Amino acid sequence: MNLACSTCPVKETAACAVLTPEERDAMAAAGRTRTLKRGEMLFAAGDEDAACATLLSGALKVSAVDVDGNEQILALVHPAGFIGELFAPFAHHDVVALTESRLCTFAKVDIERAIEDYPALARALLRRSQADLLATRNLLELTGHASAEARLAALLHDFAGAASESSCHLASHFELPLTRGEIANMLGLTIETVSRKLGELEDMGAIKREGKRGIALLDAALLQDISGR
Repeated sequence: MNLACSTCPVKETAACAVLTPEERDAMAAAGRTRTLKRGEMLFAAGDEDAACATLLSGALKVSAVDVDGNEQILALVHPAGFIGELFAPFAHHDVVALTESRLCTFAKVDIERAIEDYPALARALLRRSQADLLATRNLLELTGHASAEARLAALLHDFAGAASESSCHLASHFELPLTRGEIANMLGLTIETVSRKLGELEDMGAIKREGKRGIALLDAALLQDISGR
């Protein structure tokens, strides 16, 4: 399906927001929309011709498998996030949908051409790559040194930020894109610890659990304080 930039839910926050309407239309002519079901793979490790994509809705995980066959979640991609290695294949990483996800996708050759034609886009993608690298470093620091409570609070804070339609405040309600097992995997905890700490955060008045995956954010300041950020 062809792209429709005028109705794009992330048109103000994606990297292509730096383009003029005319430049967007020209770029969109080469793109396509794609919908992934939960668990469906966007890229597999070793793909040579993997497309590049901007996430419109949903959530993705970037993961690798160690020598023992255990999955390690390396990063999460939220709406407006760009995914794709422009100059190298995904030699070690899989990119998989955590929820039903919509993306706008481009062949690598088309993105490379767009970068040459629109220097502002190249700068925007570089800034986004730097932000993603910082987020990964923060995650490594968090899992390496912070308490279990702080790790979980920081992750919930990030989920609330990703679910918000504004960069000025967090979403008051959101769905967890990860299972408790996946959260445990990502934070270096056990499933039992994740469940216990969710209960403690609820008892403290920071959050309220709603159904299987729903979270109501009751006190954003408290959650941030607990996270140590």
